[in-house]
Amino acid sequence: MPHLGFGVGLRRQHYAYILEHRPAVDWFEVISENFMVRGGRPLLILEEIRSRYPIVCHGVSLSIGSTDALNLDYLRQLSALVRRFEPAWISDHLCWTSIGGHNAHDLLPLPYTEEAIEHVVQRVVRVQDILGRRILLENVSSYLQFTHSTLPEWEFLAAVAERADCGILLDINNIHVSAFNHGFDPYAYVAAVPPARVQQFHLAGYSDHGTYLHDTHDHPVSEAVWQLYAAAVRRFGQRPTLIEWDDQIPDFEVVHGEALRARAIVTEIHRNAHAGGPSTDILAADHRA
Repeated sequence: MPHLGFGVGLRRQHYAYILEHRPAVDWFEVISENFMVRGGRPLLILEEIRSRYPIVCHGVSLSIGSTDALNLDYLRQLSALVRRFEPAWISDHLCWTSIGGHNAHDLLPLPYTEEAIEHVVQRVVRVQDILGRRILLENVSSYLQFTHSTLPEWEFLAAVAERADCGILLDINNIHVSAFNHGFDPYAYVAAVPPARVQQFHLAGYSDHGTYLHDTHDHPVSEAVWQLYAAAVRRFGQRPTLIEWDDQIPDFEVVHGEALRARAIVTEIHRNAHAGGPSTDILAADHRA
């Protein structure tokens, strides 16, 4: 997959600014469902933006882990969107969102078992056959765990990606949020994910409620997440990085500034590596300083 650089999520609040100022952002990630419509202004806006920038389609309704049948009408609409706008790739979440034909409108975690792996893998293979391309699956943030899970989340994610031959969209913020909520080491998570499968990073901000963190995408990226991102770059190398900001959305320059900080971190890591600076081994990195 192409290395697109450092992008931001395309949000309605920024349409006018982007079209007027043509900011020097590398690429945009669009929420697929926002543009799976027959016509109207959103499609016209996306056509103009796509003529100037690369885009990626990121979905929230594939429900790849559900026991409901795959939504073939949804996949047909997604295929039409992909044919029209030719995104660099397509991604969605390793979760379930529907049950009994009803959409929960949330990204719900799966039990981490061999049975769930086989179920998800079969569905991913079919989705990729329908779309005619490999997809990326994103790790989600979570606030509960299933008592009958037999695997840590990172082993589950890696197994699905390997067996289904799909990519991973590694959300660094979600790792940090879930690690805090469940008490595992986020750096162990990063160290266990297979580098060849990671095709993109997500960065975002969360809300701190004291006893738990909530993945709200309404704050700047936290310092702890920036440190974890640096460790991920050391392990996986440079990957397309996307800033998500979905609530209390500030001016475009603020969001773009987060993308520029990600670029500066990657540049510094590469400079140190080529200059024989600090070790790039994630396990040797002083990430707990």
